[in-house]
Amino acid sequence: MSNSSSITQFLLLAFTETRELQVLHFWLFLGIYLAALLGNGLIIITIACDHHLHTPMYFFLLNLSLLDLGSISTTVPKAMANSLWDNRAISYIGCVAQVFFLFFFFSAEYFLLTIMSYDRYVAICKPLHYGTLLSSRASVHMAAAAWGTGFLYAVLHTANTFSLALCQGNAVQQFFCEIPHILKLSCSPSYLRELGLLVFSSCLFFGSFIFIVVSYVQIFRAVLRIPSEQGWHKAFSTCLPHLAVVSLFISTGAFAYLKHPTISSPSLDLLVSFVYSVVPPALNPLIYSLRNQQLKDAMWKLITGCFSEAMNCSSPSA
Repeated sequence: MSNSSSITQFLLLAFTETRELQVLHFWLFLGIYLAALLGNGLIIITIACDHHLHTPMYFFLLNLSLLDLGSISTTVPKAMANSLWDNRAISYIGCVAQVFFLFFFFSAEYFLLTIMSYDRYVAICKPLHYGTLLSSRASVHMAAAAWGTGFLYAVLHTANTFSLALCQGNAVQQFFCEIPHILKLSCSPSYLRELGLLVFSSCLFFGSFIFIVVSYVQIFRAVLRIPSEQGWHKAFSTCLPHLAVVSLFISTGAFAYLKHPTISSPSLDLLVSFVYSVVPPALNPLIYSLRNQQLKDAMWKLITGCFSEAMNCSSPSA
């Protein structure tokens, strides 16, 4: 038995003990990570460089890509290293950092998705008031509120979790440090305090979820009143990607944290955590770029411009 003061490292759960499969997992993680870096990085650069995309909707999308890059960089590089070097260990400080940053990025992303639903609601249901309700200053304040709220939540939960006495060993039954699995190592009744915070957070997140649902009910009612088919297409092309991202983010996270204990197993927990922590950051750029013609045009313009400039630089001068 050990307590938290004597723990210097935690042991993460390996996907497999077979060496060949560990190497395969490394390449799988590497491919997903590079795809997430490329997709989100391309969105960030495109929005930053194209002044036509300097609107609240694309400003929030840029922030979403930053959060996706942060969340996937918190878990995947360490999982890649562990698979490549056949190692399960993570330092105590590294585990604390994983819990903090993962909670920070996920909380901020959820609140940002809530703000993005409000952005779509105002754009479609109250277009004449869009410039007033979502000015540049208001957009920056909303995004800062999402980041700030995520930071405060991360500090609160991380400090509360690692202030508990851990006396059930140091083996975390997950491929990254996750609060529910760390709580299982606690022998102190004060772990109920962290469970209470998680319940409070769930209630707050549920309130945001209701806000998103109500916003989209109003959006779809407004869209159905649009007489032209072109207006339908424009409204759905900006709303459906966001709705798909919200659905993927909420459904995978809710199943991971709210599934019944009787259907829980180490292999299922690994799979579910992989789906909610790795898949959304990698798929979000694909979802947005496929449905948003303006973003696709701006990306193509940026890529072709960079390619033409590279060709001009490489060609010999006359």
